[in-house]
Amino acid sequence: MLRFFSSSIKLTLHQTKQLHALILVTGTDILDYPYPILKLIRSYSTNHDLRSSHQLFDEIPHWEKNIYLWNSIIRSYSIIHDFQSAIFLFSQLQISHDANPDEHTFASLLRAFAEINDSSRVKMIHGGIIVSGFHVDYITSSSLVSSYSKLGLIPESTQVFDRVPNPDLVLQNSMISACGHAGFWEKSLEIFHGIQISHQKPDGYSLVGLISSFREPELLLISQSIHGYCLKAGFDSIPHVRSSLVSMYSRCSCLHSAFQIFESLSHPDLITWSALISGYSSSGFSKQALSIFSQMHSFGTKPDAVLISTLLSASASSANLDPTKEIHSYLMKLGFESDIPVACTLMDAYLKHGFLESGYKIFKSHPQKTITSYNIIISGFAFHGLSYLSIELFDALLLQGLLPDKATFSALLSACIHSGLVNEASEFFKRMQVEFKIEPEMDHYVHMVRVLGMVGELKKAYKLIVNMPIAPDCGVWGALLWGCNLNEELELGKEVVRRIKELEPRNMAGYSVVLSNMFAVKEKWECVESLRGCIVDQGHRKVPGFSWIQVPD
Repeated sequence: MLRFFSSSIKLTLHQTKQLHALILVTGTDILDYPYPILKLIRSYSTNHDLRSSHQLFDEIPHWEKNIYLWNSIIRSYSIIHDFQSAIFLFSQLQISHDANPDEHTFASLLRAFAEINDSSRVKMIHGGIIVSGFHVDYITSSSLVSSYSKLGLIPESTQVFDRVPNPDLVLQNSMISACGHAGFWEKSLEIFHGIQISHQKPDGYSLVGLISSFREPELLLISQSIHGYCLKAGFDSIPHVRSSLVSMYSRCSCLHSAFQIFESLSHPDLITWSALISGYSSSGFSKQALSIFSQMHSFGTKPDAVLISTLLSASASSANLDPTKEIHSYLMKLGFESDIPVACTLMDAYLKHGFLESGYKIFKSHPQKTITSYNIIISGFAFHGLSYLSIELFDALLLQGLLPDKATFSALLSACIHSGLVNEASEFFKRMQVEFKIEPEMDHYVHMVRVLGMVGELKKAYKLIVNMPIAPDCGVWGALLWGCNLNEELELGKEVVRRIKELEPRNMAGYSVVLSNMFAVKEKWECVESLRGCIVDQGHRKVPGFSWIQVPD
């Protein structure tokens, strides 16, 4: 029997119970053999019978419970994401004083606290790790790097990594991936270079972590260099590396290269399909994104909620409502209509197409109304001029016990602009700061300046700008210039253009055209000619606006 326990054979739940019963029937004192107990606990846990696993653990006298038993039960709860139970067991371990936590205990706890976004407890466990002398251990160091990274605490993660002497490849890969997902591409590249100069050989996971670091079109040249390294070193033959390259090129808006690599994949997974579709969607090629989705569907790959939301965003930017309606029907067949992010994106798509009734119907029918769903419907009604309905919805969300956020007040101020509700806008701007302790951001100031400009309160708008606690950008000054143009305030308009020129001297075409039009209204044709001449001489060009509608066949 003991020989069987020492083997690596995995037992089913039925076999585990049979073996447990056999031990009890034969009268074997299982407490004399700690390893069989550990094997049973782990087997129950592996088969998702935590109740039996915990019951067996509780039957063991406290003086017989070594750290391996404690780790096994704590890890079991961490695996099924029952982090509260894992944390409770750790507190029991500390109270019992029967065993001392080791590197595996700390690793399980770090994972638990990171998953519930408890940064203070991660730091507390970090302190315990240092006191226990495990801070140079690879297991705890890797867990700390991973936990801090999940919490977005990259400086802390880097600090842990830098203190580990001779980090192994697994730890370095963890750090590369952590920095990559947080957008610290320079640090990822530095660690990857460190692997090379230390005569270690990077593997596929090293490349995937590095590739994930590059997500901006401005970094395309470096991204192409990484791709070149993959080709030279033979990593391009690894499927998950090629999939990462598709994602990288999609994020960098180099869609030709993304599609070229994608076509070389024999069995692209959902993540790769999603990356390509998202790339086309975010680059404004909504029609192509929807076409690739149809191709994915024909291959038999089923989308997830995230991809459905991406598709709805793509269809919302299209002039054609049909794709939105088709995706709506499709997601109902898949059972995604109850997913909150999907419902919010669907609602937003209908509102952007002008189908307010359809958007509001989705909002009303969804049982779980969040602040995001309220923000979308408030913003949608505001955009279409139904400002009073937006304000009523704000009152409704307060009655529901939800707390408004920055996006809520941005939507409300936008609603006030569309209807010229100056007093209401001022009240919301005040309540945001005083009642809800939300500091205004740039878009809130833009909205307030536009509201004041609509009713000719330009001096008040100017005073608001110069007294801002943050430096105003061209968007705020541009809103005031719009108000000056509306109210034919040429002198203030000239001052505003001067301020904008100080901030963005190379992007003056649009603002100069507005000022030129203001000169024209005052019949100052010499100024108009001079200003227009400067625009041409400096090579500035105003991007023309355009719109489109779809005409039924």
